Amino acid sequence: LAGGIAHDFNNLLTVINGRSDLLLQRLNPRDPVHSSIEQIRKTAERATELTQQLLAFSRKQVLQPRVLDLTAVVSELAPLLRRLIGEDINLVVIPAARGRVKADRAGLEQVITNLVINSRDAMPAGGRLTIETADADLDAAFVGLHPGTQPGSYVALVVRDEGTGMSAEVQAQAFEPFFTTKEVGKGTGLGLSTVYGIVKQHSGHISVESVVGAGSTLSIYLPRVEMASEAPSLPRPSLHSVRGTERVLLVEDEDDVRAVARESLARYGYTVLEARDGEEALRIAGAESGHIDVMVTDVVMPGMNGRELARRLLAIRPGTRVLYVSGYTDDALSQHGILDQELAFLAKPFAPETLARSVRQVLDDAPPNQPSSTSP
Repeated sequence: LAGGIAHDFNNLLTVINGRSDLLLQRLNPRDPVHSSIEQIRKTAERATELTQQLLAFSRKQVLQPRVLDLTAVVSELAPLLRRLIGEDINLVVIPAARGRVKADRAGLEQVITNLVINSRDAMPAGGRLTIETADADLDAAFVGLHPGTQPGSYVALVVRDEGTGMSAEVQAQAFEPFFTTKEVGKGTGLGLSTVYGIVKQHSGHISVESVVGAGSTLSIYLPRVEMASEAPSLPRPSLHSVRGTERVLLVEDEDDVRAVARESLARYGYTVLEARDGEEALRIAGAESGHIDVMVTDVVMPGMNGRELARRLLAIRPGTRVLYVSGYTDDALSQHGILDQELAFLAKPFAPETLARSVRQVLDDAPPNQPSSTSP
């Protein structure tokens, strides 16, 4: 159920986000319509965030795990967190962990941010908020007190505040979706449940200790991996550099999504050939006399799926780059082999600039995709 709803929502939000962005690019900021469209875009962004939160607590969010230094992630996020919590809260970072974790960076940042927001809201009068990372070995005694946890080596993320604290009853419900002690309109009740879902998707553990009037401590444990840190990511392309003149074969079965993607890529200079399914894409590829630099294809389509299409396209046009896009959840994508390999992937919903940037990165950075010997 979650997968089907997410797919439909993500397609709808792709169209809303895309159309509003394209309109804003064309309008003069002084145009009286500009502010209304800007409000539509911002509302769509909030709807996108809500959809991702719903998927997170149901453990269906699409994750792209990499080996990360948790301490480095916290340190890099700290300036943003300080702006988020305001000047009356003193943020202290204790970077003690040396171990690495295999995690989705965006998901990890969402966990940290949600925990910090939760602590901020518990300290309306200000105070001290501590984020600590540490290496931790969980033994049988710990496992006995925390059912569902496995013994072993972990990296801990501990967020400690001096806020209002939680009663035993509140602690028991803290990770339940839509549970909140905030006033109506002040919160969705998805903050900690989102954290819980992401942590569980990473095979981790989360616990809470709190005393009413004395503050709360939330501890997260993620399995430690004995691997080198991932290579530094390439600098984010500038707005100018996301443009291109290459030829793109766009394959998408949803007409409205395909139209938005086509106009988005064309606006950034790309020449777009479009198809509504795999068979049409192969006919275009076979009949087209010019080169095709990259194919942007949906993963789940009627008839031929994106992986099979890529395999067959690369057999006749070797060296073509491939970017996969989808609005489905992680389990559906795993069934199609998208999350199991180092494939270029963009999750829906996406903004026009995000699509153009992803295409540019695939063209500039990724090695050409090679045809697979087996289909999914």
